[in-house]
Amino acid sequence: MTAHADPERGSESSPPTGTPRRYASIDFARSRTGSVALTITLDVAALAVSVVAPDFWETSHLAGPANQLTWLFVPLALSLFAREGLYQRNLTRDFLDEAYPIVSSIAIASFALLGLLLLAGLSHPGYHVVLTGLCAAILVQVVRLARNFVQRHLRRAHISASPTLVVGDTEMVDHVISHMYALPEYGLRPTGILAAKPPDPSATSSTHPPVPYLGSPTRFGVVARAMGIEEVVITEADSSDEELVDLIAKAHRHDIRVWVVPRLHDAVGKRARIDHLGGLPMLVLPPVNPAGWQFAMKYAMDRVVSAVLLLLISPLFLTLALLVRLSSPGPVFFRQKRVGRDGKPFDCLKFRSMRPPSTSDTAFELKAGAAPGGVEGVDRRTRVGALMRALSLDELPQLINVLRGDMSLVGPRPERPEFVEFFEIHIHRYGQRHRVKAGLTGWAQVHGLRGQTSIADRAEWDNYYIENWSFWLDIKILLLTVLAVLKRAE
Repeated sequence: MTAHADPERGSESSPPTGTPRRYASIDFARSRTGSVALTITLDVAALAVSVVAPDFWETSHLAGPANQLTWLFVPLALSLFAREGLYQRNLTRDFLDEAYPIVSSIAIASFALLGLLLLAGLSHPGYHVVLTGLCAAILVQVVRLARNFVQRHLRRAHISASPTLVVGDTEMVDHVISHMYALPEYGLRPTGILAAKPPDPSATSSTHPPVPYLGSPTRFGVVARAMGIEEVVITEADSSDEELVDLIAKAHRHDIRVWVVPRLHDAVGKRARIDHLGGLPMLVLPPVNPAGWQFAMKYAMDRVVSAVLLLLISPLFLTLALLVRLSSPGPVFFRQKRVGRDGKPFDCLKFRSMRPPSTSDTAFELKAGAAPGGVEGVDRRTRVGALMRALSLDELPQLINVLRGDMSLVGPRPERPEFVEFFEIHIHRYGQRHRVKAGLTGWAQVHGLRGQTSIADRAEWDNYYIENWSFWLDIKILLLTVLAVLKRAE
């Protein structure tokens, strides 16, 4: 982020020039009106197909006025989708997060339709309603999945992204901008910075393109109009509260979405909510207790599931053990000290994937800011070892660690003690990852942070997982792990 000082602090007669937009239809679909209209249109199409689909089965056909009544299923489902917040614009649309509210809404709409058909005097409408509901549950999710896939593809290709202003004077501005560039699928393109004073170039990151300084927040109106701003992110700023409230009011008048990074952002989880003391808003932060009964139940279930999985995969497990034994001299299992819950070390197990080192092998040097992992130094992988690592099969013995109670199925990936000591000193909140057991897979890993990737980003994702933990989040991570494993790993 390079600071470009504005000595006149924003002359209204010389506004900055924005980047021209070339895709009018995509720009409309990205707007609040267009996004909601497109989503409703796709849902209506899927629901309409679901209503007529049962007519292709002769035994479920409803004749006459009763068949017309089935079309009430469409507005019923749409109203329930709206009640579940499925038409709110979010930074990302996650298929797994939408699955439950879609299915539950369709189930309720199906029961309501069944009641209407029974009141209309039909004797056996159940089969038709069940087929309609099943078709809707499948089609709506398939259509939304396709929409989400296209949206993410356009965003990652930098074809569809919302021009975004970042307001603030702290290092959080650079942190936010780094995230926008690192996560293009969120659809935010940093266009400029508004702050009471130009940011310090020495305190900004060199890992992303420069973002210009456009003056103080009082210039918001002219900057927003000139650059076609669609989003505003407000962090801590030296500007007065009155100036920022005025900025937000101007943004809302022009249908610009405003995001506010809370001051205590490290402590604000997904379950945080707003309550009021009289007219004063208060942010309620539900407690997270890794020593509570919920996590105790999670760990008990981990042991049961790991025992069942070990039994089910025993033929594969034994085959891999034999192949490792035959591939090169050495033990079947590779044991390495890793740090687990409360900072306690344990022996983490893997299938050995490398030949023994030789005296000619060069020493491994860790890249600055990256976590150890992948191939470190000379590539000593055996044939079977390379295949196992590509498919993450070398991690299967860690099911034994889960059965022992050293690890969990889902949690932060464990690290070596010597690296932990270093990271706890240099990485913000790194040590808080050890509030829970280490996991076979984690929230960071399913977001691409595997191998030699940023340890600071891993710590951020891992702490997010802990503070927003639920059984559903664990299931979601396990499902996403299947997709992550399909990508080749080192």
